[in-house]
Order: sequence, then C-alpha cells, then structure tokens
Amino acid sequence: MSKNTHIRIAAIVLFLGVLLGALGAHALKDLLAETGRTDNWETATYYHLIHGVALFIVALSPHRPLGFSFFLAGVILFSGSLYILAVTNITKFGAITPFGGVCFLIGWARWIFFRRLET
Repeated sequence: MSKNTHIRIAAIVLFLGVLLGALGAHALKDLLAETGRTDNWETATYYHLIHGVALFIVALSPHRPLGFSFFLAGVILFSGSLYILAVTNITKFGAITPFGGVCFLIGWARWIFFRRLET
C-alpha cells in the first residue's frame, strides 16, 4: 500500500473514533445506560482513538509496514467487539476482544524489536 493509502486509512479510523465516541455520549447514551455497558463503549473509543493516532504516526513513518496492519486489526477486533457488545449486550462478543488486544501488542512489539532505533 502507498503512503497516501495508509494516511487515508488512519484518517478514516480517527474519523470513526470521534464519530463513535460522540454517538455513545449522545445518541446511544440511554441504551448504554440500560445495558450497563457504558464503560465498554468508553474503553472501545479510548483504544480506538489511541491506536488511530498510532496508525497515523506509522503512516507518516518511513517504516510504515511496522505495526500498521496489526494496529488496524486491533482496532477492528478490540474496539469493534466492544462496540457490538455494548449495544447488543451479547457477552459472546467479549471473547473476540482479547484477540484485538494481542494485535495491539504485536504492533507495538514490532516497533520495539524490529525497528532500528536511532541513538
């Protein structure tokens, strides 16, 4: 993928993070309170936005393959499963969340172990 494609994907992820955060705070506020899943939505949004910023930084880096796909998969699996869990209250979606967390960890580990850091 080109640098521009990576940047666009990162921008879309961040756009959706802001949109979903606002949706949870306003349009879904009563539903999330009813299901008792407001914390799940907030956690999903928090990790979504943090890793959206990470995607953007990686997209701007000359080492963009390092971690990009794993961060993106992490947002989809981790945050996506929590968003669905929060809205549906179907707890089986919580079983997907750890796989997204592992993707986040692999993305960060790639930067720790596979990128030569300047000294």
